[in-house]
Amino acid sequence: MKPNIGISDKNLQSVAGLLSSALADEVLLYTKTRKFHWNVKGESFMEIHKLFESQYNQLEESIDEVAERISKLGSPVIGTMKEFLTLTAIKEAVGKYPQRIDMIKELLNDHETIIKTLRKNIDECDKKYGDVGTADFLTGLMEQHETIAWTLRRYLN
Repeated sequence: MKPNIGISDKNLQSVAGLLSSALADEVLLYTKTRKFHWNVKGESFMEIHKLFESQYNQLEESIDEVAERISKLGSPVIGTMKEFLTLTAIKEAVGKYPQRIDMIKELLNDHETIIKTLRKNIDECDKKYGDVGTADFLTGLMEQHETIAWTLRRYLN
């Protein structure tokens, strides 16, 4: 049964598309953060290891929340790596095992990419699609990424 929440089916589908892309970004960033957690070494090993663990745990929660938001809006939720890779703006780190500082820089860049995309999508959800609920949801998600980005940036100064 389709939701009857004051948003047209067409707009609900468009919003679900934006959310599916956000979900793909979250999954890819989760995977990359986990990989870096497993492979970090050198100076401040344990601190960075725990930092990355904290961040991938946050991303894991976000993944579930984004998927549930898509479902609440009446759309199926993607769930294969092929689908995620098709929709994500995040680049994989295939065969790359960077040094600690480069891991931090790469993750920072990914979070900032997501922040920019979310900022654009927040405006679209609100103004173009009339879905202030999803705009609010994405604002919270963006703020989480801003906090993580700020934390990572502190390791580079």
